[in-house]
Amino acid sequence: MAPPRHRGAFNSGFQLCLSCGILIAYLVNYNIEKIKGDWGWRVSLALAAVAASILTISTPFLPETPNSLVQQGNQEKAKRMLQKIRGTADVEAEFDDLIAANNAAKTIKHPFKNIFERKYRPQLVMSIAIPFFQQVTGINVIAFYAPILFRTIGSGVSASLLSSVVTGVAGLCMVILSLLIVDKVGRRALFHIGGVLMFVPQMIIGGIMAAKLGDQGGLSQGYSISLLLLICTYLAGFGLSWGPLGWLVTSEIFPLEIRSAAQSITVATSFLFTFIVAQTFLAMLCHFKAKIFFFFGVWVALMSGFVYVLLPETKDVPLETMDTIWREHWFWKRFVGDGAEYEGK
Repeated sequence: MAPPRHRGAFNSGFQLCLSCGILIAYLVNYNIEKIKGDWGWRVSLALAAVAASILTISTPFLPETPNSLVQQGNQEKAKRMLQKIRGTADVEAEFDDLIAANNAAKTIKHPFKNIFERKYRPQLVMSIAIPFFQQVTGINVIAFYAPILFRTIGSGVSASLLSSVVTGVAGLCMVILSLLIVDKVGRRALFHIGGVLMFVPQMIIGGIMAAKLGDQGGLSQGYSISLLLLICTYLAGFGLSWGPLGWLVTSEIFPLEIRSAAQSITVATSFLFTFIVAQTFLAMLCHFKAKIFFFFGVWVALMSGFVYVLLPETKDVPLETMDTIWREHWFWKRFVGDGAEYEGK
């Protein structure tokens, strides 16, 4: 529903709300840790159920989008909705694009089968690679186990939870910054800046912990504060780039005829690797120790190179004409270019 020039900001609202929720969870956990009688974790879970209930109850009140109304055959209502959200009656060009995209989508009977066709190769690769890379940045390790990491370096329980609050604030602030500038500087630039802000702290954190922490024991207050600042820098990099952009770019690049299948693959890949990383992290931490940060740092370097080489810019490109970015890309045009259909699937 968002206009192309503001699509990045609107879509980044997802990550903004997610970061707000994470920060609220950190604040709740910091305060309920003081509750006596083993009731703290029960309060935490109960409050999460309240949030889930609000989401469930409010869903039926969401309006239809112009795209979905066109798909349902209600073109007049779709046009009125488009005029309403654009604030102008002059929507003929955009509405014609919606109709054309919907007509093309109707010719696709099996989107999960068609997404494996050669001409959709870039979208298939991105639907798997982007959510995979988003998880192997190590972000969910920090989100799930931040208190454990801070206790590992010598902080007490309360101090560990407070440190998590500080990192949550850092991540939230950078998501807000990303929301404000993503439609001005573009997606690729933020990916590159965020990659540096994640890679450098991970290397330094790994070095400090390997040199000063050892297999057991704690760090001095000075080193503990330094690690907290470095983790905040890492989270700032993620909040600026892979946090919001991992969802933004994958919502932009899929044509209507395969959008449902591609988005399903994206979300499934994200949940799969969230589960894998969460279930294996503690064992990896015990085995790798400080090297765990080098492990995720290498992945950050690889994904930054992937974006630089293979992901074209999507800023200001209307969804209905997004296929042009692949036709003009030096690598992907061999799959989706004018002569691609003659090369087989």
